[in-house]
Amino acid sequence: MTKPAGDSDFSRDWSAMRADGDIQFAPVDMPEAAPPPDWLTSLFEFLAWLFSPVANVLAWSWPVLFWVIIAAIAALVIFAIYRLVDPAGLRLRSRSADEQTVWAPDQHLALALLEQADALAASGQFDEATHLLLQRSVGQIAQVRPDLVDPSSTAREIAALPALPEAARAAFATIAERVERSLFALRSLSAEDWQVARTAYADFALGYGSVENATGSAAGS
Repeated sequence: MTKPAGDSDFSRDWSAMRADGDIQFAPVDMPEAAPPPDWLTSLFEFLAWLFSPVANVLAWSWPVLFWVIIAAIAALVIFAIYRLVDPAGLRLRSRSADEQTVWAPDQHLALALLEQADALAASGQFDEATHLLLQRSVGQIAQVRPDLVDPSSTAREIAALPALPEAARAAFATIAERVERSLFALRSLSAEDWQVARTAYADFALGYGSVENATGSAAGS
């Protein structure tokens, strides 16, 4: 029969463990840390003296500074949203109708262009006349807004520019569609094609009635 463990067994085991020289029970005396050198103490005191005015100002102005930080964060968030939401479109919508009238070509240049194109169309060169309208239109746009047109821009890309007034986009798209048909479909333009392109440019540049009065019978060529 196994004898149950009692106080005598615990005392014997405890005494045996205490007698084990490999186990240390005596408290260890930790050596005292050496004081920092004088130069380090002087440095900390100098830094405390140097930055104490800044700390005092921050502590005094913290209620105001807190709202300044909040306002700066809000401004950054609004700016990020603005940059994500097509800033070019936002600037365009903010322009007034008067600012967009600069897209109308100069009247003298528009009349001169139509006279040259009419001369080509009168000799049956409808492709060349329509192409001339397109080339000069691109030049007129680039002159007013050189940042919108680069050498790699296609006619379709220019016709879809949101910075152009709607009337300019419609006229340019009409002319560009016929020039593309002439160049890529290898299909010569007819007198009707030329008249549609001419009317689109005239409506935008001067108003059809003004062009009729200015060019006379050439408009019906």
